[in-house]
Amino acid sequence: MTSDKTITAFVLFRSQCEGRSSGMCEIRPLVSSCNTEPRLLLSEARPELFSGTRNSSLDRTMDLGLAEDHFSRPNGSLAESDIENLKIAIEECKKLILELPEHSERQKDTVVKLIHLRLKLQELKDPEEDEPNLRIVLEHRFSKEKSKSVKQTCDKCSTIIWGLIQTWYTCTGCYYRCHSKCMNLITKACVRSKVSHQSEYELSICPEIGLDRQDYRCAECRTPISLRGVPGEARQCDYVGQYYCSTCHWNDTAIIPARVIHNWEFEPRKVCRSSLRYLALMMSRPVLKLKEINPLLFNFVEELVEIRKLRQDILLMKPYFITCKEAMEARLLLQLQDRQHFVENDDMYSLQDLIDISSGRLSCSLTEIHTTFAKHIKLDCERCQAKGFVCELCKEGDILFPFDSHTSVCHECSAVFHRFVNSATASCLNCA
Repeated sequence: MTSDKTITAFVLFRSQCEGRSSGMCEIRPLVSSCNTEPRLLLSEARPELFSGTRNSSLDRTMDLGLAEDHFSRPNGSLAESDIENLKIAIEECKKLILELPEHSERQKDTVVKLIHLRLKLQELKDPEEDEPNLRIVLEHRFSKEKSKSVKQTCDKCSTIIWGLIQTWYTCTGCYYRCHSKCMNLITKACVRSKVSHQSEYELSICPEIGLDRQDYRCAECRTPISLRGVPGEARQCDYVGQYYCSTCHWNDTAIIPARVIHNWEFEPRKVCRSSLRYLALMMSRPVLKLKEINPLLFNFVEELVEIRKLRQDILLMKPYFITCKEAMEARLLLQLQDRQHFVENDDMYSLQDLIDISSGRLSCSLTEIHTTFAKHIKLDCERCQAKGFVCELCKEGDILFPFDSHTSVCHECSAVFHRFVNSATASCLNCA
């Protein structure tokens, strides 16, 4: 700090001295000596705190300084000194807020003044520039956001995005949000590409490899970390088992697919940011073939058996709807448009399916859809009724349909029989 350097201090409130009626903030230069830190003299900045008598103007509304140009960009070398001056002014403003009476008009006005100063400081640190509307970084397709009022958090630097004065982008694929200034620092590729090219889960429960195998560094940004928190706290992601720093791991929680499939456990666990986005994108994708991954799960979870039977019945109903004009006009199959895989197979599940099975929501909704489909085929539509079957073993009873609970279907010719006569010794007459 040189002896000839001048620090300009902003006085943040209206002067209470008589004879001053302009209502504007006074700017006074204070020169610091070479051996003394620059500081603002409180006796000069706030004379009412050191005056024996309080002026009647204390009760008047404090001027906010709105006439000052708080939002113009700095010119040349003034930017650095302006930042230092604003920091001093902000500290003085905070002290004044604490000293003023609670809930008073002067305190409220001072808070508003403090907000303006902080916005000005943030603008000087991150000046607005002309930015393109679309940018591509590591397969992220970033779109420039136009919202100015929504408060978000930057996924890269973990600080608040002030949309009013900062430019920020959102990835249209994985919804990664960041400041414009942080885009060149991104090291993690978009997880949407991983979902598109490699749609599969990690099916081992928390496959930890140890911090030493990670060289005591964050698995994503390579920041030094340790379990003791020095120099940075190590946070484990329960999905991939690796350790991350506090910038890449915000202690978000998510349901882990491996724990659901192996233990039928739905308790959310802490995961890193990249795993959170990946699991969110994979939530509705039917990539889990339970009868191959863990076939014993059907022996312990009765709801799974019920859902499997309903799905099998819906697949048997599908041929009726495809050839029925009324069903096509009514768009009955669109009732399952959110779970398209239910009309394609009966063995693939998404993580969202398993969550809804556990909560009971899927059983209720699927039973209702099953009832609607069966009613159309057996009661409402004559064309579908005409496609029923007569038991070819006993030749008795009502018309049978393959999705009836008391029937069996030949796997070779799809003929339908009463279940009680289609025993292991009985053979299909059509096939014979």
